[in-house]
Amino acid sequence: MRPYAGRHILLGVTGGIASYKTAWLARLLAQAGALVDVVLTHSAREFVGAVTFEALTGRPVHTELVAAGHALDHITLAQAAELVVVAPATADFLARAASGRANDLLAACLLAARAPVLLVPAMNDRMWAHRQTVANVAHLRALGYGVLDPAVGPLASPQEGAGPGRMAEPETIFDHLGRLLEPGGALAGRRVLVTAGPTRERLDPVRFLSNESSGKMGVAVAAAAWRRGAEVTLVAGPLGVPAPTGACVVHVETTAEMRDAVRAALPNADVLVMAAAPADFRPKAAAASKITKARRPAAIPLADTADILTSTRDARRPGAVVVGFALETDDALGRAKEKLAAKALDLIVVNDAGEEGAGFGVDTNRVTLLAPDAEAEALPLLPKSEVADAILDRVEQLLGVRKSRGAKKKTDGR
Repeated sequence: MRPYAGRHILLGVTGGIASYKTAWLARLLAQAGALVDVVLTHSAREFVGAVTFEALTGRPVHTELVAAGHALDHITLAQAAELVVVAPATADFLARAASGRANDLLAACLLAARAPVLLVPAMNDRMWAHRQTVANVAHLRALGYGVLDPAVGPLASPQEGAGPGRMAEPETIFDHLGRLLEPGGALAGRRVLVTAGPTRERLDPVRFLSNESSGKMGVAVAAAAWRRGAEVTLVAGPLGVPAPTGACVVHVETTAEMRDAVRAALPNADVLVMAAAPADFRPKAAAASKITKARRPAAIPLADTADILTSTRDARRPGAVVVGFALETDDALGRAKEKLAAKALDLIVVNDAGEEGAGFGVDTNRVTLLAPDAEAEALPLLPKSEVADAILDRVEQLLGVRKSRGAKKKTDGR
């Protein structure tokens, strides 16, 4: 699974109650194909056993700085690692790392490592807020370590938890590791605007017109773009899945609200991926109170909603790459070609709403990619995360071509 497959990750575990969650992180990494070497501190072994991590990773677990036949483990492990993550990182470990101590295997690995390091703190909220911890974290960041701020939530002590201190969830850590592992490509540092989910057009205070979109495809694109180093804004209708890590999420309900949010963000966007499924129609007038059976109208007049891609075309940044989606039931390719030209798109992603395993609400999709003056590229049925990567691969190609053309124009103009 991109970008984890075959990558060597050193996972350090220190002695905090949150170490039970690190087992799930190890499982996520191993399932994604990473080669995970686990280092447990002595105090970590009081909370979770080495056999747990050995079973989850399929690799030996390391615990001792000096052991028979393993005197150089801190060097070999550090040299093999393409990424080092410590989760949880206790206040004590942060202090030792900040002062450059090498009094156990994990601390020594940090000094020997040349790979990126991500520290994931977990502790009592008062300890996290203490001046000494604040100073240690600032120093670690100045040294080049990544430090993932803890979350607010239940802590080990039921009397505490008003402030941050809870370790980030394994899925969030997993996403941050993916961003560190992804090589810098054409999306690194770019601003990517993605839309996702349905919109809702109110019929009355309790009913609306909408569709079955869950937002899974748009969220997958936003997650993949952030993992590739982009600065991501996600304009989202009501989602059926969690928002992705790292994205700035703008929540909207109606098509008009989505259009306005897209227009506001578009002038700064290098890429627009319009993966949302906005409602095409709205009631001409929404009822102020619930429509009852006794007072139901004979008909409900409808009006068209704004076409977001067309109505915001004038707000696009020069040279921006624009991707549209076309979910059709009849003549999908023919209609997609018409939209490609009419909406001035660089790429359109086409799929058939009637195809099993594709479309709304499922984790997979079968799409065809269409670009002007190019042969259609039909992809097999894939997880939506892989479809997102295929789309962004094409986007990066387009950005690379435009960058080359821009460089050539500057050279020719000298």
